[in-house]
Amino acid sequence: MSELNLTIGGKTHAVAARFDVINPATGEVAGTAPNATLADLDLAVAAAKAAFVDWSQKSDAELQAACEAVTAKIGEHAEELARLVTLEQGKPLNGLGSRWEIGGAQAWAGYTAGLSLPVKVLQDDNAGRVELHRKPLGVIGSITPWNFPVMIAIWHIMPALRTGNTVVIKPSPYTPLATLRLVELMNEVLPAGVVNIVSGEDREVNLGAAMSSHPDIRKIVFTGSSATGKRVMQSASATMKRLTLELGGNDAGIVLPDADPKAIAEGLFWGAFINNGQTCAAMKRLYVHDSIHDEVCKELVAYAAQIPVGNGLEEGSVLGPIQNRMQFEKVAGLVEDAKTRGQVLLGGKPGEGLFFNPTIIAGLKNGDPLVDEEQFGPVLPVIRYTDLDEVIAAANDSENGLGGSIWTKDIEAGRKLAARMECGSVWLNKHGMIQPNAPFGGVKSSGLGVEFGEEGLAEYTDIQVVFS
Repeated sequence: MSELNLTIGGKTHAVAARFDVINPATGEVAGTAPNATLADLDLAVAAAKAAFVDWSQKSDAELQAACEAVTAKIGEHAEELARLVTLEQGKPLNGLGSRWEIGGAQAWAGYTAGLSLPVKVLQDDNAGRVELHRKPLGVIGSITPWNFPVMIAIWHIMPALRTGNTVVIKPSPYTPLATLRLVELMNEVLPAGVVNIVSGEDREVNLGAAMSSHPDIRKIVFTGSSATGKRVMQSASATMKRLTLELGGNDAGIVLPDADPKAIAEGLFWGAFINNGQTCAAMKRLYVHDSIHDEVCKELVAYAAQIPVGNGLEEGSVLGPIQNRMQFEKVAGLVEDAKTRGQVLLGGKPGEGLFFNPTIIAGLKNGDPLVDEEQFGPVLPVIRYTDLDEVIAAANDSENGLGGSIWTKDIEAGRKLAARMECGSVWLNKHGMIQPNAPFGGVKSSGLGVEFGEEGLAEYTDIQVVFS
């Protein structure tokens, strides 16, 4: 059982109370984590603020080298981190599970290390020289969710470090263990106070809210629900914090009548069910043209039916459990309601503990809760359509706008339809395939700002224009 500690100011920081972290596959205690207080948070922010003085003055080459050292450290401890993720999050070690997550985190860290924001010359003539400089903000507050605990921590931390900022990170109370260990490892190669961590049970003390309103935190990076993101915005407004918010998605996929049902079945499945559907940019609703609706459903069900679900530590498991009881109850409730409105093609019944087999339900429409709400679990509603304009309107009929996809043999037609979708990312014949060189973010209630690439890196800086 893991008993990890806070790291503040480069040192292990003991706390008076701890809380249990539950393995969702077994219901057993996977480890314990520190239950930090507001005083602990203040210490972490003070350490980050003090470290910023020297860290922000590092040269671009020094910052790159430090980020490369962090990347190497992740690689050295990849298996240890992957096992912690499986124990606390539930996803399998193999396939598109924990080892894949840690490999992705290492790749993202390495790519970010190689990015740079050089001085941009806006004017250089007889009238004078004008330069645009990117300057670090200060202390960055990172609040991460439970679905990809290490990957998303890297998405938040690495661009902050690369641009000369310091960090205080707070992981989800459901999945703090791997992040606690990650920050320990980072502190083996970084100066004291550059990356600090606080964890908490979020019952008596709301560390996230305290971070959002903390006067010495200059920016909050938050990944989570739209409802919580709105509260973060409200709390941050008093101190005019910079914000990057990657929030809920209710991504729509649209299958055009020329698509090959058998050829796209695997892509449709993983677009919807990757990480057991617990992915912001997973496909949450699938619109299929009437002429191929039944055949697409048949092929999708056939593929989904052979996916093994089980304990992530077992070699044969491809999908694991839903991560926590609250999310399980939400998914189960949406499925029970959908049973009264549509036809269950696969699954539909909760398993033991927090297990829920892949579920596909047809015969639904916009206005049904499973279509309108983000289920964030292993359930996919399939909606029949006949008119292209109507299906685009239905796909856009959501307060969310994170991602979307078009499935067709005609790529040019797909691109034209993509331009009509109200979302931050659109994929053709795939879904949710993000990459570190392409900015990622949502429109409407799905977020504010972007992550990844130079555009994402710039979000961790202020602009200073120098006239000479």
